[in-house]
Amino acid sequence: MLLEGSCHCGAVSFRLRSAHPYSFNLCYCSICRKTAGGGGYAINLGGDADTLEVNGRDHVRIYQAKIRDRETNIVRESPAQRSFCSVCASVLWVWDPRWPELIHPFASAIDTELPRPPERTHLMLHAKPSWMALRADPKDKTFADYPEESIADWHERLGLVQK
Repeated sequence: MLLEGSCHCGAVSFRLRSAHPYSFNLCYCSICRKTAGGGGYAINLGGDADTLEVNGRDHVRIYQAKIRDRETNIVRESPAQRSFCSVCASVLWVWDPRWPELIHPFASAIDTELPRPPERTHLMLHAKPSWMALRADPKDKTFADYPEESIADWHERLGLVQK
């Protein structure tokens, strides 16, 4: 499926192909909540990095989050690169050198009509603030940290892979 997206002000637009376009993963970690989570969480999709085309790339900036290990309290820089618009601060996508073939666009930046997921995965619930209500449907799955199931695996399990 071809996904087309943009920032709020229009300085950046992009497109890429995705076999995994269902917006089912809701992440409650502090990074997603504070950089992208209008609902208190962020939703990423899976896309093919080789197909990414960007207009207005000179307005794209990268943020690499600082991650504090909950057990050791050691802070390190995440290798994941979160791209955003330098004009309006809209989050756009995440790229991580550990999985260089993937781009994870934020569903909030996608302009293409996305298919509705039959279930959702709520992850990183250990970081959910108490003021935030968890609105999980009966079919939804919840995880204190990351689930073992990848975005691709989820799509395959439910027969939702797009060609």
